[in-house]
Amino acid sequence: MYSIVYTTTSSKEEASKIARELVEKKLAACVNIHPIESVYPWEGNIEEDKEFALSIKTVTSGIQEVTENIRKMHSYELPAIISWKISGEEKYLEWISDNVK
Repeated sequence: MYSIVYTTTSSKEEASKIARELVEKKLAACVNIHPIESVYPWEGNIEEDKEFALSIKTVTSGIQEVTENIRKMHSYELPAIISWKISGEEKYLEWISDNVK
């Protein structure tokens, strides 16, 4: 089974650092980084920030290890780390398997 893990960061540098580490450790086959704008409540205020979203393609059995690694590297007190199972073109999913330990 395959999943996408999603998180956001405050900078492109942090997003790239997390992405590179996950791919180098073979915890993710690919990480897409997208600039986004976020609106959310935090400590009694409505915040609006420019952030970078990471879409981390991995195997479902590796989600816990991906999550632990994100937490170690992340600067946010409470990073958004969510995941969902995916399906897709068989050869692409095999490529994910081939590139994740």
